[in-house]
Amino acid sequence: MSDVVAVENLVKKHKALKNEIAKIIVGQDKVIEQILLSIYTGGHSLLIGVPGLAKTLMVNTIAQTLGLDFKRIQFTPDLMPSDILGSEVLDQNRNFKFIKGPVFGNIILADEINRTPPKTQAALLEAMQERAVTIAGQQYKLDMPYFVLATQNPIEQEGTYPLPEAQLDRFMFAIELKYPSIAEEIQVVKSTTTDESAQINTLFNADEIIAVQHLIRRIPVPDNVIDYAVKLVNKTRPGMDGSLDYINNYVDWGAGPRASQNLVLGAKAHAAINGKFSPDIEDVKAISMGILKHRILKNYKAEAEGISEENIISELL
Repeated sequence: MSDVVAVENLVKKHKALKNEIAKIIVGQDKVIEQILLSIYTGGHSLLIGVPGLAKTLMVNTIAQTLGLDFKRIQFTPDLMPSDILGSEVLDQNRNFKFIKGPVFGNIILADEINRTPPKTQAALLEAMQERAVTIAGQQYKLDMPYFVLATQNPIEQEGTYPLPEAQLDRFMFAIELKYPSIAEEIQVVKSTTTDESAQINTLFNADEIIAVQHLIRRIPVPDNVIDYAVKLVNKTRPGMDGSLDYINNYVDWGAGPRASQNLVLGAKAHAAINGKFSPDIEDVKAISMGILKHRILKNYKAEAEGISEENIISELL
């Protein structure tokens, strides 16, 4: 099958997928699109939102429609790395046998990742990066496709361990979940307070998703688009040649090279789901907020003047 036909098929499948998810999840179109874009490109996402916005239900629904194995890990302050990776136990014949932990799945929901100590966070982040875990010197490959969706609660900061910048950088998107509109909330209440539940269909399987990931990587990108993406990331860095005064005044650290890679990959996927065979600068702009927001570290001056990461990125765009 040619790549042109494959892109046309992806457009149809993506539309059908969004319709299936909409049977269960009301609204949140932008959030669902960003999660799907990161799955199509093989990235991971960080979901930031207050409790009760159906984050778990959303991820579970997406996993069902994609035909993937879904595991949820509730992060707590006493969670140990072996609780998520698995551990070796002695069997009846006194041989060591590896029992896989919940990190072995296709879609992993790491719920409240900032509630667990750095040692356990690091264990999950190794799995995200290497797509493998090492136990007692033995490496175990994870099933593909592999996608981690971590959630963070922005309001309860007591007893939490914020993710360090280097670990935040491993997430392709940081996605903010907002409260639903009144009309959406009315729809949610109507659909969840009866005995009826919607049936959703599985539209993909693991092999098809892997094929989509390869397709996205094969999409050609014009040099001017790569140039734009790299220069946009470069503009977020203070103290460089030609840095804007605005950035020098308000930013401590800018985004690293991983942001440039993610912008180009994300733009390819954004172009594909919109039926384009090559991305343009508009595709880069469309996804830049979710990719850059968590990679910019603003300073005290920005904090004092109420300037957000969104303001900084909007200024650059």
